[in-house]
Amino acid sequence: MTIIDNRKAFHEYEIEDRYETGLMLLGWEIKAIRAGRSNIKEAYVVIKDMVPQIIGMHISPLLQASSHVHPDPTRTRTLLLNKAEINKLVGKVTKSGYTILPLNLHFARGKVKLEIGLGKGKKLHDKRASEKEKDNKREAEQAMKYKI
Repeated sequence: MTIIDNRKAFHEYEIEDRYETGLMLLGWEIKAIRAGRSNIKEAYVVIKDMVPQIIGMHISPLLQASSHVHPDPTRTRTLLLNKAEINKLVGKVTKSGYTILPLNLHFARGKVKLEIGLGKGKKLHDKRASEKEKDNKREAEQAMKYKI
C-alpha cells in the first residue's frame, strides 16, 4: 500500500534501477507516517562511509505521540540495504553521474519501506518529449475507448 509517491522525480529524472529499502525510524515517526504526515519531494539519498542515508525527508510529528521527546522533522535517516546493492549504487553514482532519489514510501508486510531509484537528470527537450509521448498515449487510449 503506497503512502506517498514522488511524482516530481519521474518528471525530472530518467529512472533506471529501483531498490526497496528499509528505514531506521523512531516510534513517533511511524505513527506520523501512518497518519499521512510525511513528505519526500525535496529528499535525496547520499552514501557516506558506505552507509546510505536519506536527507530532507520531512515527517511532521503528532502532538499526542511525541509529547516527551523533542522531534526533528527533517533529521537524517539511515537506509537499510545489503552490501552488494550499496557497492553497485556507489559505482554508478561516482562514475556515471547518476543520482539516487526516493520514489515512494509504502507499507510492505506491516513495515514502512522506501523505494529508491537510480536516475539520470533529463534535459529540457527530454522532458518535452516525454510529455508529448504521454499526451499521444492518452489520446490513443481515449480513441480506442470510444471505438468499442
